[in-house]
Amino acid sequence: MRTIAHLSDLHFGRADPRVADALVADLAANPVDLVVVSGDFTQRARRRQYAAARRFLDRLPRPQVLVPGNHDIPLYDLVRRFVWPLNRYQRYISDDLWPFYADEQIAVLGMNSARSWSWRWNGFWKDGRLSDEQLRRAAALLAEVAGDALKIVVVHHPFIAPARHHVHNIIGNVGPALATLGECGVDILLGGHLHQPYHGDVRAQHPQAGRSILSIQAGTAISARRRGQLNSYNVLRVEGRRLDLCVRAWDGAAFAPAATTGYLRGPEGWHQVDCEGNTSGAEAIAC
Repeated sequence: MRTIAHLSDLHFGRADPRVADALVADLAANPVDLVVVSGDFTQRARRRQYAAARRFLDRLPRPQVLVPGNHDIPLYDLVRRFVWPLNRYQRYISDDLWPFYADEQIAVLGMNSARSWSWRWNGFWKDGRLSDEQLRRAAALLAEVAGDALKIVVVHHPFIAPARHHVHNIIGNVGPALATLGECGVDILLGGHLHQPYHGDVRAQHPQAGRSILSIQAGTAISARRRGQLNSYNVLRVEGRRLDLCVRAWDGAAFAPAATTGYLRGPEGWHQVDCEGNTSGAEAIAC
């Protein structure tokens, strides 16, 4: 079994210190094999915010796979935004924009979807995408993954939207990106951005994906910018083709399990299952 802690949207500059301390304690009490953080380490990409984020990361277990988010690019410093958008991220968080972790059971690749600007007027400063060059490089890296390891890709922006959410919040070139990632044999996508935990098969919204890929979004782990949600993070327990996804949420005193869903990957793709592995059509199954 492999256990992954999936955090997102820390937003130092708007982080709640009490919740941050509780998350560190929760991970110390519940060991994991890998920590993934899917972007937005800071609120406004300022040096002191990055320094605080670095101190927090140093308190978390290793290894870690880290990718930037749109808030990790300066908003008001236009020269830095357009000339050196991730200079501070690479100085304080990681200079590796292609983080990769692999063992005999899982292969986890991080990709940068944050951009200085986009063509969409209602998401000009915040929308993301993956370039053709990035997708080609991801295909080459994932082609080298041997055996039956579960292939996981981490980006900040989501590939599917939650119910009643605007489509523009998802990643820009979603069709071509999913087609390429599907051909690479990607099984799971991890992201954040909307501060809302949700998950589902990409084929429900994007039939052109061709392959069953489970998209899993995390809420905001420690930020006060909760958007009506609880602070939370995801715990993925992978054993063979079985996945148990647990959302651990802040209850005002500590992090505790809020919802758990079981999935099994079969010949037809991902299916929700109960605790004994029986297929179910339920939205969520507490295990």
